[in-house]
Amino acid sequence: MSHQNAGQVLIHPNAQSHVLSVRAKAMIFADPRSQALLEQIEQVAKSDVTVLVTGETGTGKELVARHLHRESGRRGEFVAVNCGALSPTLAEAELFGHQAGAFTGATETRAGWFEVANGGTLFLDEVGDLPLALQVKLLRVLQEREVVRVGSRKPVPLNVRLVAATNLDLPQAIAAGRFRTDLYYRLNVATLDVPPLAGRPGDLLPLAEHFLQMYGDRLQARIPVLAPDAEAALLRHSWPGNIRELENVIHYAMLTCKDGIIRPQNLRFAGAQPASGIAADGRDADADPYAAIAAQLERLFAEPPADLYARLEELIVRQGFTATGSNQVKTARLLGISRNTLRTQLKRFGIISAGADPVAPEERGLRTGCAPPSGAWNFTQSPST
Repeated sequence: MSHQNAGQVLIHPNAQSHVLSVRAKAMIFADPRSQALLEQIEQVAKSDVTVLVTGETGTGKELVARHLHRESGRRGEFVAVNCGALSPTLAEAELFGHQAGAFTGATETRAGWFEVANGGTLFLDEVGDLPLALQVKLLRVLQEREVVRVGSRKPVPLNVRLVAATNLDLPQAIAAGRFRTDLYYRLNVATLDVPPLAGRPGDLLPLAEHFLQMYGDRLQARIPVLAPDAEAALLRHSWPGNIRELENVIHYAMLTCKDGIIRPQNLRFAGAQPASGIAADGRDADADPYAAIAAQLERLFAEPPADLYARLEELIVRQGFTATGSNQVKTARLLGISRNTLRTQLKRFGIISAGADPVAPEERGLRTGCAPPSGAWNFTQSPST
C-alpha cells in the first residue's frame, strides 16, 4: 500500500550535503497533528510577526521556517544561522557585521547575517545557545529595527522577518538565568510547536516511502517495499532521533534487504549512526552503553553547540540526581564526586536554590542521633561506651 501522496512534502534544498547532519531533510503533513501545524504555519506566514519554532532536534524546525518564508511572499533571501555554531568571540560580527579594522583580522568591511537577510527571512536556529551579552544586543536590534556594525556608529535600517528555533525549554532556561525574559517575549509573538515524530504516526510511513524513493534514485537501485511486520516495527519504535533517525534506518534497510523486501531484521534503531548501530571505535552500541553514548556524541559533534561540554555536564548531574530520587549523598556517590562538588553543580545548573539547606535529611538524622531513613546508609553502629 502506498503512503506517498498522503500529505504535502517539504524537502530541504541542500539535502544531499547534510550527510552528517542531525537535521531533518524532509517533512510530510499527513498526520492530523501535522495538518493542523501546516494550517497554522500558513496562517502566520502572511504577517511579519516574529515566530518561535519549538521542538526536538530532528523534527523539521528549519523546514517549517523555510515554508514560512515561501508562504510569506517576501522577496529577499532565506538565511539560516546556527547560533550554537557561532564562535563566541566573533558572534556579534557574524550577526551584525563589522567595519574594516574593527578588530584583529577584520581586513575588510562585511555585512552581517541580518543585512544579508534584509527584505527576507533570518532563521536563528538554537537561539537558546546565544550568550547573555549577545542576547541583549539581539533584543535591541529587534526593538529598533536597525543594526550597527561592529566598529561603526551608523545604523542600517532593517526589513527582516525573524524566525527563531530552539529545542530547549526557554522558560526553564530563564529560571536558570541563561536566557533573558524580555528577549523571550520579543521572540515569542507567535509559536509553532513541531511535534516529535512519535507523536505524529500518520507521517511515519509516508516519510519512510519518501526516503526509500530518495535513496533509490540516489543509488540508482530498485526501490524495495516494506513488509507489513516491518511497517509495524517502525510504528512501534519511539524515534528519539526523529526524522533524521528514520532516514538513517531506511538507508541501512535498503542496503541490507534481500529480494526487494524490507523485513524487521533489516531495521537498526540504536546508535549514533543509527544506520549501523556501531560506534566510531567499532563497538556495538546495542550491547555496550558506553558505545551508545560515544555514538550519540558523534551526532552532537557533527553540529556542536558552543556550550556542548557544559550541557553534557548538566545532563549527567540532572540524570544522576533524578535516578537517586534527588538524594545528594547518593548522587555524589553514584557520580564518584564529593558532595561539595555536587552541591556546587546543582546550584550552578539551577537544580537547587543557592540558599538550600546544606545538610541532607539523612545527615541530619546522624547528627541528632535519630535513625536514618531506611536503606539510606549501610553501616554498623559502634556500641556505646
